[in-house]
Amino acid sequence: MFLTIAHNAAYTAIIKKSRFIGQVFRVNSEEAAQQIIEEVRSANRKANHHCFAYLIGDQDNIQRESDNGEPSGTAGVPILRSLQMMKVHNVLAIVTRYFGGIKLGAGGLIRAYSNTTTNALEAAGLVQRIKQATIIITVPYAQHDAVAYYLQEHQIALAHEDYGVAVQMTCYVDSEAYDQLTSDLTNRFANQLKFKKGAPRFHEVPYSK
Repeated sequence: MFLTIAHNAAYTAIIKKSRFIGQVFRVNSEEAAQQIIEEVRSANRKANHHCFAYLIGDQDNIQRESDNGEPSGTAGVPILRSLQMMKVHNVLAIVTRYFGGIKLGAGGLIRAYSNTTTNALEAAGLVQRIKQATIIITVPYAQHDAVAYYLQEHQIALAHEDYGVAVQMTCYVDSEAYDQLTSDLTNRFANQLKFKKGAPRFHEVPYSK
């Protein structure tokens, strides 16, 4: 299962006069992540720390974290673990800290960076990415309405239709359901339909644990 955030989001916490600004972003490459980090730093030049972590790739092939001047292991790793616990991919989390003059100690810092990240992720919301097959169905005009009704009845997304000698109906179905769909349609319409597989796409649906 591939989860990511629904949209970029931010969350701010005040902890013992220090302001922690957590921001999460969807990213598809390390270059994109580094660019966003620099943009956040430029926008918050007076902040004391810009700690971050990111996971990129279907198998989290790229993982990075940084304490950015905080005591070792008190910022970057807690941020990274928060991402891992939410099981998200292709996400960058940055927590910017404006120091308020009161030291939090190692445990306090770990909790602050972890909780700020988790709250930013919850503000963003999660979506599940589902791989779908594109199926192009060539339908005789006489069968068009019946096929359209079948697709609607089975909640199969119809992308568009092309009209020529016959109607070409392009729709999307979850990859694992492709063979069953073509088999059902072939049987139901007495082998009058033709099928062609198009390029796959990824469809996102809201996800809640």
